[in-house]
Amino acid sequence: MAMKSPDMPGREQLYRANILEHFKKPHHWGKLKHADISHTESNPVCGDEIGIGLELDAKGRIKSVGIFGLGCAISIASASMLSDRLIGLTLEQAGKIDKSVVLKDLGIDPGPTRMRCALLVLEGLKRITKNGKRA
Repeated sequence: MAMKSPDMPGREQLYRANILEHFKKPHHWGKLKHADISHTESNPVCGDEIGIGLELDAKGRIKSVGIFGLGCAISIASASMLSDRLIGLTLEQAGKIDKSVVLKDLGIDPGPTRMRCALLVLEGLKRITKNGKRA
C-alpha cells in the first residue's frame, strides 16, 4: 500500500499519480506519418511545445491521434488524456471540448502559473478544428 502524505488528501494524491503515469507513458505519443491536420503550440514562459496531429477517416471522424513535443508533466499528461477522448469524434465534436473537460481529466487545479501548460494541447486542438487545414 502506498504511503500517503499527511498534508495531501487521498483523492488529490490519486490524481497526481495519474498525471505522472500519463507523463511517463503518454498515450498516442509520436508524430503521425499520415496526419491530415496538425498544429504545434508553444508556451514561451516555460518552454513547453506540444503538437497534435489528426488522421481522419473517409467520413471525417478522427481515426488516429499523435501528440508530440517537449513539456512538463502537466502539459504532457493533459495532452495524453485529451488524445484518448478524440478517437471517433468529428472535428466539430472535438472543437466543442472545452477547458473544463481538460481540467476535470487532470483532477487538480494547476493554479494560475501552470494553467497554460494544462491547456496547451487544447489550444492546438482548437486551432486545427477551427481552421481544418491539412498538414
